[in-house]
Amino acid sequence: MENVSILIVEDDEVTALNLELSLKKYNYHDIDSTDNIEDAKEILKNKKKNLVIIDISLQKNDDGIELAKHIKENYEIPFIYLTSYSDDDIIQKAKLTEPFGYIVKPFNHESLNATIQIALFKYRNELNKQLSDYDKIYMKYSLNKLLYEKKEPDKPIVVFGEGKYYYDLTLNEIFYEGQKIKLTKKENLFLKLLIAEMGKIITFEQAVEYVWSDNGATENSVRTLVWRLRNKLKTDIIKNASGIGYYIEN
Repeated sequence: MENVSILIVEDDEVTALNLELSLKKYNYHDIDSTDNIEDAKEILKNKKKNLVIIDISLQKNDDGIELAKHIKENYEIPFIYLTSYSDDDIIQKAKLTEPFGYIVKPFNHESLNATIQIALFKYRNELNKQLSDYDKIYMKYSLNKLLYEKKEPDKPIVVFGEGKYYYDLTLNEIFYEGQKIKLTKKENLFLKLLIAEMGKIITFEQAVEYVWSDNGATENSVRTLVWRLRNKLKTDIIKNASGIGYYIEN
């Protein structure tokens, strides 16, 4: 089996053990397991995972769905729900997070492996569609290069906003006076674009191309994103270029 790293988030010990045994039967050996959302977040922060299996009803509530939302906002990782529920309200809430599959308890080895393989295939297929545009690939490469050119000589950070903010190249996160600012994936991408091109105007078209992988985003999508960002940032560092786009002063 290919080298796939899997995280199991399941608070029932017997089910978690059965999952691990089933995965190992199909030669998935890089497996981590936890029974709560906080430990899961810590594992994801410190170790690269290719797939997450999440029990929808952790601790008999909707923590599994909350974890899925966190993954969707912060990581490019497919996730699968594990559930014994047929409650319509819970299923509807789960569907909104766009999982890559469901495993219904009690499960068997074959259905588990099939669901994982289909999820990984769907994820890679979507990723390939996103990366098929050469210009987008080149843009991302160029921006990463620009960021590294701007970093401090002895630290993997890019300082901006009159020295009060910095972008950590290792963690891919934004800090203000040493405190992390919690951003969604799209907010982080847009701010990364502004930082890489500090002093230059980022047009609405450039923002849509870099931040959104689909064709549904518009100028208003960018404006809404900037509005949300300004509410999260501690100072007004994002400047308007009227009718054109936005920029951060160098």
